[in-house]
Amino acid sequence: MTQRFSTALRPTLRERIETLDHADIVIGIPTYHSGPAVIHVIESVARGLEKHFRDAKALILVSDGGSTDDSREMAEQVEVDSFNIEKIVTIYRGIPGKGSGLRAIFEAARFLRAEAVAVFDSDLVSITSEWVKNLIDPVFHGYDLVCPYYRRYKFDGTITNTIAYNLTRALYGKRVRQPIGGDFGVSRKLLTHYLDQDVWESDVARFGIDIYMTVSAIVGGFAVCQARLGAKIHGRKDPAADLGPMFQQVVGTIFNLMESNEDYWRHIEGSRDVDLVGSEIRQDAPSFEIDRQSLVDYFRLGFGNFQGIWQQVLDERDYAVFQELAAGNGIDAFALPIETWVRTVYRYAAAFQVTPRQRIKILGTLIPLYHARVASLINELKDKDAEQSEGLFNDQAEVFEQMKDYLQSVWKKGG
Repeated sequence: MTQRFSTALRPTLRERIETLDHADIVIGIPTYHSGPAVIHVIESVARGLEKHFRDAKALILVSDGGSTDDSREMAEQVEVDSFNIEKIVTIYRGIPGKGSGLRAIFEAARFLRAEAVAVFDSDLVSITSEWVKNLIDPVFHGYDLVCPYYRRYKFDGTITNTIAYNLTRALYGKRVRQPIGGDFGVSRKLLTHYLDQDVWESDVARFGIDIYMTVSAIVGGFAVCQARLGAKIHGRKDPAADLGPMFQQVVGTIFNLMESNEDYWRHIEGSRDVDLVGSEIRQDAPSFEIDRQSLVDYFRLGFGNFQGIWQQVLDERDYAVFQELAAGNGIDAFALPIETWVRTVYRYAAAFQVTPRQRIKILGTLIPLYHARVASLINELKDKDAEQSEGLFNDQAEVFEQMKDYLQSVWKKGG
């Protein structure tokens, strides 16, 4: 049985923050096998604090998940040359995952009565001192959650562009472009709200924390905005690689939130823009290629393994589309209609709710279909520039909104 912890703070960390007494700003950097990348992140954060918040008392808290490489040692070696900035490197306790790392950061910030908290991924290459300003400033001006607004290459962020953005917008009525972006600003009021929720022994403590933070802030009526952060360049995840655990935990958290927030999203119609704040950061995201063949091969292998389940979950017309794609040979003409994908996501969300003991298995059978959607999306984006690609993402999000009645019709019926 997994041990439950009433706090993510180890006693040694608690003793150290007690000596600080108070901080105006806490910057959290959750780490796990981050290697040398964490050095650049800490140095950029320190420069941002010194440049933009020189008079504020600040803590940089590196919250590590028990890395067995040199991540903590490298973080310890970074010297912060400012009398107003403290740096602590610690190992959190709790379920391994980013959420537990953030729990420790939030608990430290609450203890120190910090007015503003910012969180940055530990493998960021593109972070600059301006990122600190753009995430913290809005908190001091009344916003509770500051979501990131990146310049991303069109093939990047595939879970965001196929599921997370679309469902956040269609279900909760807010056009938060990067609801699982990883870098956030948070007010004291909102972090207290997060800590008061009984979610820290669930997948929220793993990869589900980002979408949980976004949705909980919207549903809780907190003030949400988006901050310009330029390009997000870090250790990129190829969707053709092993994203199984991350996909299951992120999408599983989204589906769980649909169940707990049903009374809220059932009454939401359409969507509205979310304030976009902060000075423009001129960075261009580098291009890269994705192995389409591996995506299609994974889907076709999945058809052989899961076609019986897909027949039960999917709309009959959509099963026929996937069946035809599985029988094909080429990849250049591989195309999955957006309407088929929307119905697929909605029916899986419905099936997830009525199979509480089979949820991990259910999500596992969705992964090959997700690979099919990504392969199709790559073909659709092939000749589009950044602006045209964003237009396509907006168009498909609108289809999710327009077809929300379909979700209402299958919800709690298992498809």
